[in-house]
Amino acid sequence: MSRNIYTFLLYLLLPFTPLKLLWRARKQPEYLAHWQERYGFYKLKPHKPVIWLHCVSVGETRAAEPLIKSLLAQHPNHQILLTHTTPTGRATSEQLFGSSVARAYLPYDLPFAVNRFLRHFKPVIGVLMETELWFNLIASCQQRKTPLLLVNARLSEKSAQGYHKLGEVAQLGLQGLTAVAAQTAQDAARLQNLGANNISIIGNIKFDVAPQDDAAEKGQLLRNVLGNQRPVFLAASTRDSEEELILDAVAKANIQNLLTIIVPRHPQRFEVVAELLKKKTSGFVSRSSLTNDSNVNPQTSFVLGDSMGEMFTYYACCDVAFIGGSLLPLGGQNLIEACSMGKPVLIGPHTFNFEQVTEMAIAAGAALRVQDSSDLARHLQTLFADAGKQNTMRAAALRFSNESRGATERTLSLLQQYL
Repeated sequence: MSRNIYTFLLYLLLPFTPLKLLWRARKQPEYLAHWQERYGFYKLKPHKPVIWLHCVSVGETRAAEPLIKSLLAQHPNHQILLTHTTPTGRATSEQLFGSSVARAYLPYDLPFAVNRFLRHFKPVIGVLMETELWFNLIASCQQRKTPLLLVNARLSEKSAQGYHKLGEVAQLGLQGLTAVAAQTAQDAARLQNLGANNISIIGNIKFDVAPQDDAAEKGQLLRNVLGNQRPVFLAASTRDSEEELILDAVAKANIQNLLTIIVPRHPQRFEVVAELLKKKTSGFVSRSSLTNDSNVNPQTSFVLGDSMGEMFTYYACCDVAFIGGSLLPLGGQNLIEACSMGKPVLIGPHTFNFEQVTEMAIAAGAALRVQDSSDLARHLQTLFADAGKQNTMRAAALRFSNESRGATERTLSLLQQYL
């Protein structure tokens, strides 16, 4: 596929983009806010040279936190601009950085929209987090001689096959990037095979995301509410249809007095999971209804984690964590935050989005892989019956997390060459 055909197809889809926003707004009304920005119209006017980072959603925004804070400290005479694709990503940047950064939606990848974006903000450098490739955006930056880097880059074998099918447009797009900072040697090899140049292997910035200073304290406060004597299991970042499998596993494990916290990956699914818990369990309580003065009924076995920005708190208060998106072929979610809090990690068989870091955690003794719901039940039984095994995995998780840090400093050194 050539870029002309790619662009033509995008123009065919353009009339349907308002319908897509309206459709998504049924569950998230925030999709209708700032909709003009998605077509390249902005009210925000920067008054300093702009360092621009694109963080699609929540995961990328949180991953970029140490990099953004370092840029704020080292470049006070620049304006940091974060662009997002989802409202939850935008809300996360507000929560993490407040008014210290500017934020906007990245426009659709149409020449008129991306050129308007670049003319308006005139970034001195652009940084794409992870694997966010928009080929007209890359071409426009190249034409304007704006350095555009892909950092914390990861590319699964499945995604690589998808980009390979795009042919010329993907190859030229990757060649148009100024530099690529890959997480692992495998990621670097896949990107190079697709056409990327100037690749360095820098590691995963997510290891440098530090828990909030009060995360352990907040975790203990939540544990007090849940019951200090109860075993607590956390199912984190669960995806569509996984919750039923987790409920089955918890039922099969049949651990006395176990309290299970389920935190859906996407906030728009909170109500769906609440309905499932009403239907499938004898009772649950929502995190949003709890205060530090609350006491969860000892007969209540489930908590719905329907709050935003508390992932470290959830990890801090649990005994064992399962990382969602991995029981079904969805690619898995990031287990680094759980390891940084020193928690034993269980993860399913489908982790192609986080393949290398998952294998590293398993090899380090910080994580165990389960094959299905029944296997998850067996591992829960084993871990909750063996405090020594839990302690061994906790120590391994902290060691693994501490030894893997440093990617932020290496990424800053790379960016400095172009600033």
